[in-house]
Amino acid sequence: MTDHNGTYYLVDGSIYIFQSHFSPHVECFDVDGNDLSAVYGFTQFLLQFLRRVKPDRIAVALDESLFSGFRHDLCPNYKSNRELPDENLALQLRGCREICSILGMASYASKKYEADDIIGTLSVRMSKLLPGDPALCIVTRDKDLSQLLKTDKDYMWDYSGNRRRYRADIKEEFGVSPEQFADYLGLVGDAVDCITGVPGVGPVKAKELLRNFASMDGIYENLDAVANLSLRGAAGLASKLEAHQAEARLSRELATIICNASDLHEGFAHAVPSSLEVVGIDFSSFEKFLSNYKFTENDSAYLLSVAERFSNQ
Repeated sequence: MTDHNGTYYLVDGSIYIFQSHFSPHVECFDVDGNDLSAVYGFTQFLLQFLRRVKPDRIAVALDESLFSGFRHDLCPNYKSNRELPDENLALQLRGCREICSILGMASYASKKYEADDIIGTLSVRMSKLLPGDPALCIVTRDKDLSQLLKTDKDYMWDYSGNRRRYRADIKEEFGVSPEQFADYLGLVGDAVDCITGVPGVGPVKAKELLRNFASMDGIYENLDAVANLSLRGAAGLASKLEAHQAEARLSRELATIICNASDLHEGFAHAVPSSLEVVGIDFSSFEKFLSNYKFTENDSAYLLSVAERFSNQ
């Protein structure tokens, strides 16, 4: 599947790293018996993606902001259910960052911004700077990124499940538009990220509220009208929303993807289209990488052979 129609690809890298790390079907150890499954599986994924899609422009976004990002300043409880990687996984995460450039593609990470914010900022920059009318493909299975789908050509691609979701699919699945998604999460919360939302407001009530008032701001500007909705418990819903307005607005802020990062030291915030161009595999660095991370002879030979087959296509 060669894609030369102007589509640019932004990869939510951490999903595929941790998928490999926890998968019972991906197993790799170095010559000393230390686990290398995350970096091994991620490298396989990248090579397969390059071979299958042959993208002209691609960037990988990685997470390095666990417990250090700006959202933790807003809410110390944010993602408090996560654990810092142990020494072995931290080593593998560094390897995953290294292998991106070795395989000829850009990668970005930040101590302040999450991968979602990197993808959000890159998507806005590329939509402005790329010629023509390019489509955005976000390679992920994370529903939160749906708020970045701005045109009907843009889509999210769950690569492992081979499922593509466009704007219309988000509307059908969640009952809200991509533009409403942060408001939706602000109301219902997101247990995965320890975002509380409004207690007692689930998907059904949130969809109906946003259908009638378009946004969270619209809801709070029309609290008196909430009791008239054809919803079970509508009479008490307005008081519940009023009592938890601070939590709702904070939850929305936590769920909103940053699309305008401009920090001077953040490379992704100043990326240009040429930054995302695929430049080819550096085989000398690849061999050195496999040696530095102590891959076994068999695993090294396999990964190099896959890379060579791709380069010879």
